[in-house]
Amino acid sequence: MIDEENQLGGAQHSTVGSSDAATAESFEGQSEDATPDAQVDVQTEAATVVDSANGADVAGSVGNLDTDQQTGVIAELQNEIAALRAQVEERTGQCVRIAADFDNYRKRTQREREDLEQQVKCSTINELLPVVDNFERARSHIKPQTDQETTIHKSYQSVYKQLVDCLKRIGVAPMRSEGKEFDPNLHEAVMRQPSDEYPEGTVLEELQRGYMLGERVLRHALVKVAAAPEPAAVSDESDQGVQDG
Repeated sequence: MIDEENQLGGAQHSTVGSSDAATAESFEGQSEDATPDAQVDVQTEAATVVDSANGADVAGSVGNLDTDQQTGVIAELQNEIAALRAQVEERTGQCVRIAADFDNYRKRTQREREDLEQQVKCSTINELLPVVDNFERARSHIKPQTDQETTIHKSYQSVYKQLVDCLKRIGVAPMRSEGKEFDPNLHEAVMRQPSDEYPEGTVLEELQRGYMLGERVLRHALVKVAAAPEPAAVSDESDQGVQDG
C-alpha cells in the first residue's frame, strides 16, 4: 500500500517536473527569440516615435502661439509708438506755442515798461519846461543896469544853465524851427503872416520853443507861419486905371 502511494507520488512529481521543465524551456525559447537588448531597443524606438510625434505637435503649437503673441505684441507696440509720437508732436507744438507766447509776452512787457518809463519821464520834464521858459524870458527882457543887478542876473542864469544841462543829459533837445517848413508833427501854427520873402508854409518865428526827447515830441513849438502875399486891393486897381486914363 505504501509502495503504491510512493509510486503515485513519484508519478505526480514526475508529471509536475515535466510540466515545469516544459514551461522553463518555453520561457527560455521566448527569451532566445527576444533578447533583453532587443526589447530595450524596441521600447526605446517606440518611445522615440511617441516623443517625436508629441514634440512635433507641441513645437507646432508653441511656434504658432509665439508667432501670434509676437504679432500681437508688435501691433500693440506700434500702436503705443504711434500714440507716443502723437503725444510728442502735441507736446512739442504746445512747447513751441508757449515759447512763442512767452517771447511775445516778454517783448510786450519790455515795450510797455519802456513806454511807461518814457511817459513818466515826459510827464516830469513837461512840468519843468515852463520854468525853462521863464528863465529864457527873463534873460531876454531883463537888462541889468547896475553891478548888483548883474550879479543877480548871473546867479539865476547859472541856475538856468544847470537846469538845461540836466535836461540835455537825459536826452532833451530844443527844436530849431525858424526858417524851416511847417511840420504839423512838430509845430503848432498860431499865427499866419503874408510874406513876399519866404515861401508859403515857412516858419517865420518861434513863439514858444518846442522840445524833443529822443525821437518823441515833448512839446510842439508854437510858431508863426508865412502865408501867400495878399493881392492888391480892388480900389487901388481902379484908381490906377483912372490915373492911366
